[in-house]
Amino acid sequence: MNKNSAQKDRLYAEITSLGDFTFDEKVAHVFEDMIFRSVPGYKTIVSMIGVFAERYYQKRSRIYDLGCSLGGSTFAVCEHFHDADFSIVAVDNSPAMIKRLDARRIQLSTKANCIETRCEDLQDTLIENASVVILNFTLQFLPLDARINLINKIYAGMRRGGILIISEKIVFTDAHLNRRLVDMYHQFKEQRGYSKLEVSQKRIALENVLIPETIDTHRSRLASTGFHSFEVWFQCFNFASMTTIK
Repeated sequence: MNKNSAQKDRLYAEITSLGDFTFDEKVAHVFEDMIFRSVPGYKTIVSMIGVFAERYYQKRSRIYDLGCSLGGSTFAVCEHFHDADFSIVAVDNSPAMIKRLDARRIQLSTKANCIETRCEDLQDTLIENASVVILNFTLQFLPLDARINLINKIYAGMRRGGILIISEKIVFTDAHLNRRLVDMYHQFKEQRGYSKLEVSQKRIALENVLIPETIDTHRSRLASTGFHSFEVWFQCFNFASMTTIK
């Protein structure tokens, strides 16, 4: 993603009644700017996903980027494969996101054919022969009772030794610490040009859409499925990225 060419996110700059947050055309139009200014460490997370993929990819297997949005993780993976001997499936249920991803994909020359894009609900996606699966700020948007089903499906469709990378907004069991870190995160957003109105309205729009969980909840769910070697490899405020191995 080219941060400099991103359209400025002004969706919540005026008092509005947009309702619940959705990944529609308006969001897709400003998503690059939105995600870089809203998620601390996002550029590092995406870049390192490419490093993890290069390390754990198994020949003649598949990489899945589930909830790929504009393909930040997908293209980071591509940068770490210097030939065309890999296969990645990029899935998102937003037509606006997939349309933009496809427009960039066709510019990759020989690597373009290594990326398969699917505009579908990731809960319907068939996972098979996977050695790397990416859920980069995706699981948090699924209903709570659907998350274990997705993790089970991923586990069943992965090769032994494969890696699952999960990045999420998180909550803390210590209520005081949680409030303090959320306040610091809001300050982070204001330092990146968002007004208090924008921060407030975005938070309200996401309340019923993005449901965060504790790191221990993620760890327990993954362990119950059969994954092991769970680690938090990145964390800043109430955002974290985790890895686990089949």
